[in-house]
Amino acid sequence: MSSPLHRDTLALRVAVERSLHGEHSEALYLSSGFVQPNAAAAARRFAGDEDGYTYGRSGNPTVSSFEQRLAALEGSEAALATASGMAAITLVCFGLLKAGDHVLYSQSMFGSTLKLVGTEFARFGVESTSVPQTDLGAWARAVRPNTRLLLAETPTNPLTEVCDIAALADLAHAAGAWLAVDNCFATPALQRPLEFGADIVLHSGTKFLDGQGRVMAGAVCASADLIHQRLLPVQKNTGMVLSPFNAWVVLKGLETLSLRLQAQSAQALALAQWLQAHPAVARVHYPGLPSHPQHALAMRQMGGCGGAVLAFEVAASSPEQARARAFGVLDALQVLSLCTNLGDTKTLCAHPASTSHGKLSEAQRQAAGIVQGLVRVAVGLEHLPDIQADLLRGLDRIDTFHP
Repeated sequence: MSSPLHRDTLALRVAVERSLHGEHSEALYLSSGFVQPNAAAAARRFAGDEDGYTYGRSGNPTVSSFEQRLAALEGSEAALATASGMAAITLVCFGLLKAGDHVLYSQSMFGSTLKLVGTEFARFGVESTSVPQTDLGAWARAVRPNTRLLLAETPTNPLTEVCDIAALADLAHAAGAWLAVDNCFATPALQRPLEFGADIVLHSGTKFLDGQGRVMAGAVCASADLIHQRLLPVQKNTGMVLSPFNAWVVLKGLETLSLRLQAQSAQALALAQWLQAHPAVARVHYPGLPSHPQHALAMRQMGGCGGAVLAFEVAASSPEQARARAFGVLDALQVLSLCTNLGDTKTLCAHPASTSHGKLSEAQRQAAGIVQGLVRVAVGLEHLPDIQADLLRGLDRIDTFHP
C-alpha cells in the first residue's frame, strides 16, 4: 500500500492478492497441495529459489493472509502461523536454542510455558532459570555467558504482572541474547513489544486474536531474517503449522480486534473497581487500577488500557478455606462460563491453581503467586450489571462455603 495506514485499517485490508474471481472476503483455500506450472518451476519453488505454494506444510494462501495481517499489526517484517500458542513458543526454542544454551524466563508465565521451558527442553540439554517477572535486578543477576533467550509475558497469566520491555531488551542485547515477549493478553491492539526493543513477539491466536473461542492458533512475529533463516526451516520439518480453516477464522477475528479490546478493557476496569470494593474480595490484580504495582508502566506500554483480564483473591483465613470459597463462587455462576480459555466475547472464569497451573508443584505455584483463593476473570461483552450480579451469587454467600 502506497501510504502509511492506521493499524485499524491494516486489520481489515492486509492480505494476499485477490484471486481472479475478485472475492471481497478473503478466500479460504482448503488445499494441501498446489499444481505447479511446469517441472522447472516446481524444482525452483521446492528449492526456495522462487516464490510459490507447493505443499500445505510449507505454506498456504489463507495462512499467508493471516501472517501478513498480524505482522502488519505488530509492526514486524514477518510472521509465522503455528498450530497453537504453545507451538509458537516451542518453535522459537527449537529454532534458536541448542544443547548447552541457557534460557532466562519469568516465573509468573503461563503454567504450560513454565513446564515446557523448565522441564521439557531440559531433556535436550537446554539450561533455564526462572526469575520474578518484575525484578529487573534478578534478571540481570541470572544472565550467564551462555544465555541466548530471555522469555517474558506481559501482562502475565493470571496475575497481570507487567515487565519493562525496553529494559529487558537492553539487558538481552547486552548479553548477546534475544528477547521474546508473549503478547497474548494485550495483543497489538494495545501493545507492540517490537517498538520497545523486543526481537520476537509470541501469540496464542486461540485467545483475543480469534475472539470467540472457536479455534486453536498461534503465531511468531519477528524480523524477516529470523523468521526465514531460523524458524521457517524448523517449522517445515516439524509440521507445527496452522490449518487453513483456523487461519481464516482468526484472520476474520483480527478485523474486530481493536474494537473488542477497547470495549472489553473498559468493562474489565469497571469490574475491577467494583470487585475492589466488595468485602469478600481481599485483592484485585488488574493493571488498570492505580493500586497495581506496575500501573504506570502498564499505561505507558499498553496505550492507557489495562486489558480485558483480571484476577481477584477471595478473603479467607487458610488455603483450604480460600480454595473452598473460590470454588463456591465459581459453582454459583449461572451466566458466566467456568472455562479455562480467555479472550472470548463471553466472560470466562477459572481457578488457576487447579487448572492452568494445576500441574506445577506447590513451590512453583507459590513462586508464581498462584494462591488457592485466586479466581481469574477474562471479561467479555455481556451487560456489566449482569456480570456483577452473577459474581454476587457466590460473593454474597462466601461465608457459607466451607472446606
